Amino acid sequence: MDLILEGIKKAFWLLVTFDPEVMRITFLSLQVSGTATFISLLIGISTGTTIALSQFPGKRFIVSLVNTGMGLPPVVVGLFVTIFLWRNGPLGFLGILYTPTAMILAQAVIATPIVMGITVAAMQQLPLKLRLQILAIGATRLQMVWILIKEAKLPLLAGVMAGFGGVISEVGASIMVGGNIKGYSRVLTTATVMETSRGNFDVAIALGIILLLLAYVINLILTNVQQRERPR
Repeated sequence: MDLILEGIKKAFWLLVTFDPEVMRITFLSLQVSGTATFISLLIGISTGTTIALSQFPGKRFIVSLVNTGMGLPPVVVGLFVTIFLWRNGPLGFLGILYTPTAMILAQAVIATPIVMGITVAAMQQLPLKLRLQILAIGATRLQMVWILIKEAKLPLLAGVMAGFGGVISEVGASIMVGGNIKGYSRVLTTATVMETSRGNFDVAIALGIILLLLAYVINLILTNVQQRERPR
């Protein structure tokens, strides 16, 4: 119990003093996970909407793959991204292994199936007649898709929160492709693991508390937007 109290005190002190290293790690965590989530939204919502609104052979198989991807183990993602980015790998010429860019790539791979799966479910639950009504009033197919996305915005916002939550808290892929380099690719999760391995439990608890606070603040903002948009 004393160890936990020490960790809470340490977290409070690091925050109120704006510790440079902690601030750097926190902002990098937000930058990496925020960018990865944004990329996952662009790919996940567009692809998920296309899958949900289209009829083609093997659709159920594709949806099952997407749903399976929602549970991708981060370490497996980290392994394959590392192989692809290794100097002898297919993308080794990019030279981005052990950089924040590689971390963004890995986290985007983790978050995209989550966003995509929730998008497919959200779009499929909309009444089929709604699509026909929108087209009947003269809307183009692109306009119809945009209206349907707006109609499904509440579950889609849940997808945003799920995607962000999945990457801000992951550690395996970030360590494997980022290298946990001080001042360059160290984020809150990897720093917590490192401090724990060193036996600095007070610092590890402090970093964990800061990570929880960061995730809570972001999700609080998104939840307020979601609930404000809820039908009365």
